Amino acid sequence: MILCITHSNDFYNIDLFFEYLTSKNIPYFRLNSDHLNHLQKISVGEDSFELTDESGTVINSRDIKAVWHRKSWGIEVPGELDEDYEKIFLKEYGSLRYNLFTILEDLPWINPFGKEAKIDGNKMFQLRIATKHHLHTPKTLFSNDEEKIKAFFQEYCHGKAVAKLHGAIKKSMNGENFLSTTIIDQDNLEHLADIVYCPMIFQPYIEKEYELRIVYVDGEFFTGKINNSENADWRVGHESFFWSAYELPEDIQRNLTSMMNEMGLYLGAIDMIKGRDGNYHFLEVNPQGEWGMLQKDLNFPIAQKIADFLITRLQ
Repeated sequence: MILCITHSNDFYNIDLFFEYLTSKNIPYFRLNSDHLNHLQKISVGEDSFELTDESGTVINSRDIKAVWHRKSWGIEVPGELDEDYEKIFLKEYGSLRYNLFTILEDLPWINPFGKEAKIDGNKMFQLRIATKHHLHTPKTLFSNDEEKIKAFFQEYCHGKAVAKLHGAIKKSMNGENFLSTTIIDQDNLEHLADIVYCPMIFQPYIEKEYELRIVYVDGEFFTGKINNSENADWRVGHESFFWSAYELPEDIQRNLTSMMNEMGLYLGAIDMIKGRDGNYHFLEVNPQGEWGMLQKDLNFPIAQKIADFLITRLQ
């Protein structure tokens, strides 16, 4: 049996994955991480666990032979729970979930649980490894220090920088609508007084020809090019953008492969920019990043490749 750890609102990518496993007569179990709570019956022993999900299906960890940790969402709190108990509810169910995952850590995962946890969201660590493997990376500062940020801007950014969050918030520090990536120039550089409450990543703005979303699956590349040369984030004004298939140069593939090997990742969604300077600039890798648009628009068999990776490793 293949276990897929996801969440209750996940669809499309996961549906394609399950359809392919069904076509190969491979049993699977969908574990909704946000419902690892009072909705499920869970008993974890020293070397195994038994779980009954919200639909009444029972699994034992001894039947699981491989794992895809697609997404872990926040655990859902029951509405009737007194708010005084919410913190302990989340702490103990979080601990139970972690214990459950580690029971499975010696099985084949895509990606290995511990290695993925170290890479996911660890931007500076990623950039250090990418640079080691001969990939162009932008000068980067992760800071909550207004003066250090201004000094970085003056030294490296030539009048224009990109500021990034790991997540997204609805409003910026001055009350405007905000995405996880925004442009900083000399005029709005002065609006950093609240940075102490929200550390951000700063990089020089790269003049680009286009952006690339590269899905790496165990040595194979599925690359989409999006015709965004102006916006810091292609999700802004996305109605006018479209994906097209793209062939990465062999040296970039080779460098990315050696980077992923050092990170210990079999799967990752890599963001790069083809700059007007002719270079391919590495931005980041999300070990479980989004790729459904590439499969849908470009017919890339990504879900099937992920499934094949796990099928070939079933014990």
